[in-house]
Amino acid sequence: MATKATPTIGEQEISDSYIYLLGRLLVTRQQQLDFEEGFKWNEILHRKPGAVDWPSPNLDVAYSEAWVAVDENSCTLVTVPKVEGRYYTVQFLNGWGETLANINERNFPDKPYGEFAVCLNGSNVSVPEDATRIDLPVKYSRVLSRVEFGADWDVATALQQQFMFKALGEPTLPEIPKTPIFDLGKLPGVEAFETANLALDSEADINPGMKQIQANTRAIAEAVKDPGERARIDKVIHERAFADLAKATPVLGHGTIRNGWARPKVSGVYEDDYLARTVINLGGIWANAQEEVLYYSTGIDSTGALFDTNNFYTMTFPKDELPAKFAKYFWSVIAVDSVYRRVLPNPLNRFLLNNQSKLQYEPDGSLKLYFAAEKPAAAPEGNWLPTPTTVKNYRLTFRFYGPRAGVADGTYFPAALQEVN
Repeated sequence: MATKATPTIGEQEISDSYIYLLGRLLVTRQQQLDFEEGFKWNEILHRKPGAVDWPSPNLDVAYSEAWVAVDENSCTLVTVPKVEGRYYTVQFLNGWGETLANINERNFPDKPYGEFAVCLNGSNVSVPEDATRIDLPVKYSRVLSRVEFGADWDVATALQQQFMFKALGEPTLPEIPKTPIFDLGKLPGVEAFETANLALDSEADINPGMKQIQANTRAIAEAVKDPGERARIDKVIHERAFADLAKATPVLGHGTIRNGWARPKVSGVYEDDYLARTVINLGGIWANAQEEVLYYSTGIDSTGALFDTNNFYTMTFPKDELPAKFAKYFWSVIAVDSVYRRVLPNPLNRFLLNNQSKLQYEPDGSLKLYFAAEKPAAAPEGNWLPTPTTVKNYRLTFRFYGPRAGVADGTYFPAALQEVN
């Protein structure tokens, strides 16, 4: 029988530990869903356009996905085709959603394609002579490859199919952590701590400075065995941790808001900012490093009012600040619901506006985008993103792939949206 715990764990420590732990549970949740779907270690799954089911997928690219296992006696051979004239990358992440590596021409300019041997750091494994070795600090990783659709989707999907994975050796495969599988619209309460030790033990946090919060998390996991403490901790989670998380979400952790748009301070690589990591894992899991892509998010118009799908909004880019100026590769804007961060379904199956949309520019060279349930009379067809009334409130996500100029240095923010009466 558990002994009665003394309620010495403060409310802020409970809130911080819950938010920290949630970042890991979001990854273990997705990992379990992936393997229930049929993922197999070291085998790549090529997705059809739009056929991914985690928050905020990018419909500009052809996705392929995998979970990779390596150890002291094995590596994984990754074959990357020659891709010219369009964005691509093979991204590796750990069990906390931290980006570990990207295979592309930016990181490997002398050999941007061919074979790459992904290995555990320090392992002594023979790899093919013509393979470029990439060492990871973890045995198990999540992989996303992305190939820009561009103007020719057939070419992109043909290239996508040429990305291949093959195990070199026989790695020891882990048990998938059996942590709570929860609805993203209803986060777990105190039950999150029931598997806290499993979540922490099954994947080390590679970031420095996490020892104290991990110790607090383990202490709470022990404390919840006492019924009185369990009730108190659950109350703190619902009243304080959820409030702290809700406060951090619009700012993407410790980001900056200007013109209603939030720019994250960090994404993809988080260092000691576990708050941003959890917020981004919740709203757009598998975020890449900022040198690859910069994400802006908003849910309010120029007056600070929440977007309403019954309203009609415009967004204008001056001719000297067109989106293409800030992205070496491509840009896009999507509308997602405020809870699950899924793109809003609409009869046109038009889920984004980007550099491939049939955009029309104003006489002065500026660009005006339209967001409304029905096409406004003044809107060119290609400039309009449907925001159907299947949900009341929604958010916009703006992506810049290959950030440059003001997006890269943090001085640029997209213009505020204007409600049109």
